[in-house]
Amino acid sequence: MTISNDQPFVQLAAHAEGDAYAVEKAIDCIETFTVRFNSMDLAGMDALLHFPHVILSGGKLVVWEGPGQHAATFFDELTMTGWHQTTYRRKQVILATPTKVHLLVEYSRENSRGNVLSNHHNLWIVTFDDERWGIKLRSY
Repeated sequence: MTISNDQPFVQLAAHAEGDAYAVEKAIDCIETFTVRFNSMDLAGMDALLHFPHVILSGGKLVVWEGPGQHAATFFDELTMTGWHQTTYRRKQVILATPTKVHLLVEYSRENSRGNVLSNHHNLWIVTFDDERWGIKLRSY
């Protein structure tokens, strides 16, 4: 394969009908995660992750071996910034198979008046493991 600056290394997948179910389930998983995040439900958020759970934050690789990795003060600290809710603005499928979906996820953190405090662009991978859909990797 020849790679030039104007061609992506991996071509975007055409979504076959068989992958449509996976895409639907992956997006449902992210939307449920969002509801639990906005409800400040750490245990509920953990229930939507697969472990080990991988986070690539900048150049730092973090692996959570099990649930309960968010600091107990996570939402207290977030609220002190003026945060009231997170709104997911875009969930674009980049690659899909029947058991794994890669998505470009864009969301904003907002205050109680709906003013945007910050915008975020991430790559998330949602997988079907252990008979359920869950978030396996998040890259920030």
